[in-house]
Amino acid sequence: MKKILLTISLLAVSWNCVYAQTLSLSSAIQIAQQQSYDAMVARLSFMSHYWSYRSFRAEMLPAVNLSGNLLQFDRSMVEARNYDDGRIAYVENNSMSNSLALSIDQNIVALGGKLSVQSYLYRLDQFSYDSKIYNSQPIRLRYTQPLWAYNSLKWQKKTEPLRYENAKRAYLESMEGVAIQAVNLFFNVLSAQSTYQQSVSTLKDRQYLFEIAKKRFDLGTITKSELLQLELSLLNAQVEVKNNELALKNQKFRLFSYLRLFNYDNMELIPPYSIPDMTVNADEVVGKAMDNSTHMLQQQISRLESEKVLAQAKANKGIQVQLNSELGFNRTANNFREAYRNLKDNEIVGLTLSLPVFDWGVSKGRVKMAQADLEVTKTQLEQAHESYVQDLQTSVFQFNMQADQCKNAMRAQDIADERYDITKRRFETGAVTVTDLNTAQQESENARAQYIRQLQTFWTGYYSLRQSTLYDWINHQELTVDFNDVINNKN
Repeated sequence: MKKILLTISLLAVSWNCVYAQTLSLSSAIQIAQQQSYDAMVARLSFMSHYWSYRSFRAEMLPAVNLSGNLLQFDRSMVEARNYDDGRIAYVENNSMSNSLALSIDQNIVALGGKLSVQSYLYRLDQFSYDSKIYNSQPIRLRYTQPLWAYNSLKWQKKTEPLRYENAKRAYLESMEGVAIQAVNLFFNVLSAQSTYQQSVSTLKDRQYLFEIAKKRFDLGTITKSELLQLELSLLNAQVEVKNNELALKNQKFRLFSYLRLFNYDNMELIPPYSIPDMTVNADEVVGKAMDNSTHMLQQQISRLESEKVLAQAKANKGIQVQLNSELGFNRTANNFREAYRNLKDNEIVGLTLSLPVFDWGVSKGRVKMAQADLEVTKTQLEQAHESYVQDLQTSVFQFNMQADQCKNAMRAQDIADERYDITKRRFETGAVTVTDLNTAQQESENARAQYIRQLQTFWTGYYSLRQSTLYDWINHQELTVDFNDVINNKN
């Protein structure tokens, strides 16, 4: 059902883009999160972490392994010693060996040991003597257990689930990063589109006013200098139209290349003039960020990594002991059936150890270095956390002011447009100079550009808050995605 709804939604967006030749901000964001290369990179990055986590989980499960050496033919001269007098002679060896082993291996995470259940069969054919020997071990239990050693699987059990959860959140944050990029590109086009439309309108005004100015010059109501000034303004307006048209094409190319859409020459963007009247609480934003973002998980992972290095340094210091044990049955015979009859007990147990008697303080130095690194990590994480919270609070403060900034900018645009219309009419009657007209026009263009910039700041700030908290502050719901669909390449 989700896949059907997504398909219908994308078809609706495509219909809107292709036939209506308009594109809204929400549609641009939706397309970017589905089709952009950044979205594809985010999915592939998540999949990399997913398979890493799957590999870790697989290490916790029993593994079945089959190994062997087949058709190992050996015809050579080998060294042989006479046990009576100790003389060495070389004799001909003409043999073939085959072996096969099946084992089930299980890592014991809590202890760091490894348990194996094995079945082994070996056959040696000696062609020179026309004989063959079988050596069988139908069942063999082996267990190895390091004592006081570094347990890597135990530490992975702590860090890998955190890494996978962090990968999920990082994916969601990346999607919001795609939205921010789409917002910026969208408003870049919107700004270029507004500037181009304004320059076309200005060119029409300049052409109309230049015709009036020529008539007034013939009547002697303006000077030659003012007429030339207006003609120069007309020429500049023509140049501006061409420049702004080129800038608009460039910004459109950047946006639609990012969205991976084509046939966009006549596409018009719908400005999101209507913005939600909302105020967010700084404490609530910080709380959501602590619960949902990657920040706290990254802090936990960084600290665990430093603690892991310290634990490894301590474990590698001093005596190293490993318990090796084996329990099973074996039999040697000249034929296959006899190799599995009258089995004999087979038990092996022992310890291997190593102890650096004197290493010039290398092990102690590594422990001290790891301890110092852990303290540095703790300090850096604490400082990074304080900066993170402060930046969030500052972002909230700025965002809460942005709605009023947009309203003020819109009012300023209306005032500047009205003033330009009044100045233009007064110029037609000869009440103001060309300089006054140019000033009013420039103020109108600046006010329009300022309004678009304020809108861009609002929506960029909003999606930045979403990225930091993974929370939709308009609809008041957590940002989620069905990761099974992402894994199965359905989203």
